[in-house]
Amino acid sequence: MPEVVDNVAVARLYGEPLFNVPQDLYIPPDALEIFLEAFEGPLDLLLYLIRKQNFNILDIPMAALTRQYLAYVDEIRTRNLELAAEYLLMAAMLIEIKSRMLLPPRKTAEGEEAEDPRAELVRRLQEYEQIKLAAAQLGAVPQAGRDFFRAQVHIEQSLQPRFPDVELSDLQQAWADILKRAKLVQHHRISREELSVREHMSLVLKTLQGRRFVEFEQLFDPARGVAVMVVTFIALLELAKETLVEITQAEAFAPIYVRLAYTPS
Repeated sequence: MPEVVDNVAVARLYGEPLFNVPQDLYIPPDALEIFLEAFEGPLDLLLYLIRKQNFNILDIPMAALTRQYLAYVDEIRTRNLELAAEYLLMAAMLIEIKSRMLLPPRKTAEGEEAEDPRAELVRRLQEYEQIKLAAAQLGAVPQAGRDFFRAQVHIEQSLQPRFPDVELSDLQQAWADILKRAKLVQHHRISREELSVREHMSLVLKTLQGRRFVEFEQLFDPARGVAVMVVTFIALLELAKETLVEITQAEAFAPIYVRLAYTPS
């Protein structure tokens, strides 16, 4: 057990008191360094010293404040010259103010006393303190990404239902089935008939008007022969090409439907 010094523990290790410093304790050289980077500038350091000792900001004791300020600056002057330069400039201003306060006050031309040498410094400190308090209040406001995260939900909305596009192979298969049924009701009467694709396009549009959906097979009449069905099919393809009709299918192998792609006036 080490020798007890004044019965006062200098530290505690794992809850056990230590009454003197161990002989083999290694203390790094930089362990007790003062990092002025924690201050945001000379004004921040001055305000810290004033508030820490409850100085009246309107009646600053320049001698004590300058002495403490220079003690802080000495800690970094030999280590970080770039950081110390800004603080040294403020130190020069403090020394100048202290020197002016030691001189007898001069009266102005109007006979009034000159302004207090500390007035400009007090004004800057008050403005800085107001800005610092406002920044702290803004920092306390909840911020997205720091205090909370916005919930994002993607909802797909559509005014009109969108059906899957019909594959070409499905359209070919449906056409092949219609041709098979047409061959069962063929007539062996030979006749010449001029068929117009534009006319059948009009007939298809007329059939679709006033109806929400028409099944693909209902647009063809096997009793009228293969030639009429071929022209009707070509007319349907032309209408789809000109985006006048839509050919839809709810799912694979489901019935194919045709509807108008526009609303008739």
